[in-house]
Amino acid sequence: MQAYAMEEHPCFFREAARHYGRLHLPVAPACNITCRYCRREYDCPHEGRPGATSRVLTPEEAVARVAEVLKKDARICVVGIAGPGDPLANEETFATLRLVHARFPHLIKCLSTNGLLLADCVPQLKALGVRAVTVTVNAVNPAVGAAIYAAVRWRGAVYEGMEGAALLWSQQAAGIAAALRAGLRVKVNAVFIPGINDRHLPAVARAVAALGVQVMNIMPLIPLADFAHLAPPGPGEVSFVRRLCRHFLPQIDWCRQCRADAVGLI
Repeated sequence: MQAYAMEEHPCFFREAARHYGRLHLPVAPACNITCRYCRREYDCPHEGRPGATSRVLTPEEAVARVAEVLKKDARICVVGIAGPGDPLANEETFATLRLVHARFPHLIKCLSTNGLLLADCVPQLKALGVRAVTVTVNAVNPAVGAAIYAAVRWRGAVYEGMEGAALLWSQQAAGIAAALRAGLRVKVNAVFIPGINDRHLPAVARAVAALGVQVMNIMPLIPLADFAHLAPPGPGEVSFVRRLCRHFLPQIDWCRQCRADAVGLI
């Protein structure tokens, strides 16, 4: 079976989103950073938010899920891993990719990550058939990042405040650069958090564009955890910031902030 072209990835190309679907495999429960807007402890089947899943699958269950879905929906061309934690902090991610790529080499494989471990994992991801990665970059200024991240766990130590935020951005930049050098397509997600990073997002866009990132996706905050008291930005606010960021790189405006077990068209 002929392999799908990257231009058929619905999360990267608007036209593809009209015709092609994706399947997220929730095999990665652990995470190595603590974001103040994230809560993964509960799930409602009617919720459509990142980090939500009805249950975590084993790698074997995941590859069976791919086979089951493909029988029912021929529009699926992408298999992605987007949590519910950080895929690169879970060995199950690599086991799943190995199984899926061996059985379904024609499908596009991708994953979403906070980027902390990306630089070290790029060679392995490339060998397992991954062709695209999405890195969530909410801040490139440590003072802004310190307000977003409560803790960064790296190489056996825990970093907090500006130190943790600076470490995270340093690793994200290194990981993005490594992924691009390896020929992977890279998208950056950024959560729009009113009063925290709203005015900072153009600086994020400028910084990741300088690294060679091809496209950016600004996602409105879903008020949870420490930021449960914040009102999410309105459509007009998001559109305004996207216009500012578009000076540096193209912007995605068809994202639906998918669950970790999402399936079908966006």
